[in-house]
Amino acid sequence: MTITFIGAGNVAWHLAPALENAGHHVLAIYSRQLTHARQLASMLYDARPISDLNLASNASQLFILAVPDNALDEVCARLVLPENATLVHTSGGLSLEKLQQLVSVYSDVPVKTGVFYPLQTFSRGLALLDFEQIPLCIEADNPETQQQLVTVGQEISTIVYLVNSAERRALHVAAVLACNFSNHLMALAKDITDEEDLEFDLLKPLIRETVRKALEARHPSDVQTGPARRNDTKVIENHLTYLRPKPNVARIYELLTESIRRRT
Repeated sequence: MTITFIGAGNVAWHLAPALENAGHHVLAIYSRQLTHARQLASMLYDARPISDLNLASNASQLFILAVPDNALDEVCARLVLPENATLVHTSGGLSLEKLQQLVSVYSDVPVKTGVFYPLQTFSRGLALLDFEQIPLCIEADNPETQQQLVTVGQEISTIVYLVNSAERRALHVAAVLACNFSNHLMALAKDITDEEDLEFDLLKPLIRETVRKALEARHPSDVQTGPARRNDTKVIENHLTYLRPKPNVARIYELLTESIRRRT
């Protein structure tokens, strides 16, 4: 397929090369920061960076919206597509219905819509991820487009599922808890080690083992350890005393401690 990306951020940085490596032709990359579009285009065979969202004469069959959720309305309001184009977004949190509503309001021509959501954490500028083991969640407004997206998905990943908007929202919430919040907790831990002039590397074996056990367990709660799991009130009080100068971190500590206690 011939593909145009609308957005050159974290997702596009990894998805565009994966699609090109599978034999698709990435024709153009749009970004409101043209420098980002140029950087991504330079990684691809024949893609051109563009700064105009009037794509009525664009020859692509598939247009991939890889923009932040809060930018979707603004982008769709300016977007002009060729007739019968397929427009998909890559968001975990936005429904297909939301995209359909935007298309019905702003598009003067028929446009097919869908969702092509890779369930993974992406960072622009880092080494490209192997898409083969990245789950792809597919949804579309008609069976033909659905099959088209499934076929494209299977060309880059071995894990392709049909997932409706309600299911995808639940997956996205779970993903934020498992990924984004876990990463933030590690950031808070590093703040503490940095402030005490300790090496964060000392915690890395612990982090690796924690993740390994959680992934291999029947349920992560089965391998929960620590003072909250033991209901060790003296240790908990000692930790909260240490965190007193950091009220926001102390509040997180207390909330998570209570949540763990409720499971025991």
